[in-house]
Amino acid sequence: MDLTAFWSHWIWPLVTAIVGFFFAYLVLRQYFERRKPHQIAWLIGLLFYSVAAVMEAYSEYVWSWNPYVYRVYIVLAASLVGFLGLGTLYLLSKRRIWGHLYAAFNVLAMAVFIYGTMTTELATEFLKPGITVGGKALGASFSFPRVMSFFFNIPGTLLLLGGAIYSVILFSRKKEYAYRMWANVIIAAGTMVIATVGSMARTGRAVGLYPAEMVGSALLLWGFLKASTLDRGAATIRQSRVRKAAASDSTRLPTDPKSVESIDEKADTGSKALETLGEERAPEKIT
Repeated sequence: MDLTAFWSHWIWPLVTAIVGFFFAYLVLRQYFERRKPHQIAWLIGLLFYSVAAVMEAYSEYVWSWNPYVYRVYIVLAASLVGFLGLGTLYLLSKRRIWGHLYAAFNVLAMAVFIYGTMTTELATEFLKPGITVGGKALGASFSFPRVMSFFFNIPGTLLLLGGAIYSVILFSRKKEYAYRMWANVIIAAGTMVIATVGSMARTGRAVGLYPAEMVGSALLLWGFLKASTLDRGAATIRQSRVRKAAASDSTRLPTDPKSVESIDEKADTGSKALETLGEERAPEKIT
């Protein structure tokens, strides 16, 4: 097996698809628990990502890129970042109207892209197994409809990366949430891997795209799992506050049982309020 065949082997996108579908399952399960719009946006993006990877694996396995498969594949592969970015916008924005507007923009851009992709004549010389075709079969880099990928990739990547950086700064302020800070560092790294190889594929330098997609998806999943929920940090803060309250009030040696009970209730109430604030304001899962 030569180097080109190794980088374009079907096993890379197959593993990417498995990771992607598992990731999508976790987000869907989270949606049933919380019913948030950002989870729906991420679910759509992850399903696009996973189905596109299945098409890559299938085409390399059968050693043939079917033109109809390719048309669907390129729409999913190009637009998925826009929906992942949409999820981040919904999560971080205080007003949902911005998410709604960007969602409408994504749907409109995708409709135009689908029309162009389904009606344009493909450069079939690029639809060959053993090479990563990217968008080359749609024509020149800035030709229609290939240029439509910019409307997803640029804002989507900026939102994903910007959201991860914002979350790193936010969680770095409290040592109890250091694990979420590092989770977002991992997510930012995964975003950069996918964005970088995607940009290289646009310019025709697609060697290593499949393995990089697998690494990028694995990093995103790792960050997602590491972030978990705010419960861990909130529990740490609650325990810390209870200990401080107990230590502070022990110096006064309260003898009235009602006073001791009041101290415990105040500490617990303050901790619950902090936990609720964290759930409302801090980014969940992927940012």
